[in-house]
Amino acid sequence: MSRTPLKPVAAAVVAVLALATLLTACGGGPAARSASSSTTAVTVAGSDYLGGAPVYTATAGKLWAGNGLTPRLQSFSTGRDALNAVLGGQAQYGVVGDLPAVSAVLGGRNIKILAALSGFTDWRLLTTKSAAITSFADLKGRRIGLPEGTNVQYALSGMLSRAGLKPGDVTLVNLAPNQVTPSLARGDIDAGLTFPSFYDTTKTTLGTKYRELRYDGYTCRTLLIAGPGADTATSTAVLRTLTAATKTIADKPAAAREAVVAQSGGAVQPAFVNGHFTSYDYAVTLDKPLLQLLLAEGAWAKSTQMLPGTPDRATFLEHIDREPLQNAAPAAVTLPTS
Repeated sequence: MSRTPLKPVAAAVVAVLALATLLTACGGGPAARSASSSTTAVTVAGSDYLGGAPVYTATAGKLWAGNGLTPRLQSFSTGRDALNAVLGGQAQYGVVGDLPAVSAVLGGRNIKILAALSGFTDWRLLTTKSAAITSFADLKGRRIGLPEGTNVQYALSGMLSRAGLKPGDVTLVNLAPNQVTPSLARGDIDAGLTFPSFYDTTKTTLGTKYRELRYDGYTCRTLLIAGPGADTATSTAVLRTLTAATKTIADKPAAAREAVVAQSGGAVQPAFVNGHFTSYDYAVTLDKPLLQLLLAEGAWAKSTQMLPGTPDRATFLEHIDREPLQNAAPAAVTLPTS
C-alpha cells in the first residue's frame, strides 16, 4: 500500500498494474521440476492467510505431494502485491481478493481466474466515539483512511451507497493497512477501513474510544489466479490439492486454524485466527455469484478508476479458465458459459 495521501485512483491503479519489479529466478515459463525431479515446483503468492486458508492447510497437511507438487509460498502484505508478483513472473499463481483481479482484467493484464477459494462478509468501519459517526450517513464530509485499490475501498463504496452518499462526499486518505489504527488514534482521520487482521489491534489500541459500524452488503471472494506461465495440467493439480484442503477445513477446523497460524510464521496470531475463522466460507468453486460480483465490481472500477477494459460478461469470461477446475472437481463449476 502507498503511504502517501490518496492520489487520483486512475493513476494509482495504472501504476499498480504496471509495477512488475519483483523478478526472481522463478520466471514465468512452465512449472519447473523440483530438485527431487519427482514433483513439479509451483510458486504461490499470497496475501490473506484466512482467505487463502486452503493453501496453508494443504501445506501443513502435506497434501501437495499427493498431486505431484512441491509448493513455494510467498507472502505479501496486500493482494495488489501478490498480483504484481504474478504479473512480474515471480509467482505462477496468486491468492488475491476479487478487486485486484478485476482491476487487472480491465487493465488488460494477462491473468486467468481459476477459482474462488473463500467468501467473507464481516466488513467493519473503524472509528472513535469522539468522531460522532453512528451511521454511514455521518461519513459525509469526513476523512476516511484505507488501503486504496483493495477490497476495502469497494466495501466503502457500498457503505456510502447504502447511506445515499457519493464518493465525492468524503475525503479519502491512502494508508497502508497497518497505518489505519495509529491514524485513528492520532485523530488524523475520522474513520478507517482495513483488513480483518487489524480489527482486534484497533479495538485494543483505542480502548474505550473505539467504535465500529458493521457492513454485510459485500461478500468478498478470495481468488486463485494464474499468470501466463501456468499450464493446465499443473493448474489442475493445484486445484485438486486445494479442493482436498477445503475438505480438511470442514472436517477438522481446529487443525486448519492451527495450520494457518503455523504457516504464517508469526504474521497472524492464534487469537485472531480463532476469533475470525468462522467469518469465512471455504469452497473451491467457479459459480454464478462470482460472475455477478465481478460484473458489479467491474462497473464500479470502470467508473472510479478509469480503466480501459469493458466490464461485461464477455470480458470476464475470457479471463476465467474453467478447464483446470472442471478436471479437478467437475461439480464445483456452475458458472455460465456465456
